[in-house]
Amino acid sequence: MRTGWALAAATAAVCGVMAAPAGLASADDSAQDTINRLQQQGFTVNIDRVGSAPLSECVVTNVRNQRTVTSFSPIDRLGIDDDYNINAFNPIVVGRSVSVTVNCAS
Repeated sequence: MRTGWALAAATAAVCGVMAAPAGLASADDSAQDTINRLQQQGFTVNIDRVGSAPLSECVVTNVRNQRTVTSFSPIDRLGIDDDYNINAFNPIVVGRSVSVTVNCAS
């Protein structure tokens, strides 16, 4: 029974994290603004560049591959009833990454 609860909690946590959007690029934002915003949100940004123009002249064409790595640490018993001794796991985000494609063709 404990395994079922732990598995359900882990599944719910992972699905909730995966459903959160990374934040899309706006037409008004520069490529550097988009990258900065994603970094401020805690993402490690991997840049796929097409062309060789400076980043200030680039346009974001795609934001994809959002990845969130979590670890689960046990927390104290929930204390619902001493007969159940239910333990829960608390998901901790240990890393977030996203890929940004920029068009720097001049």
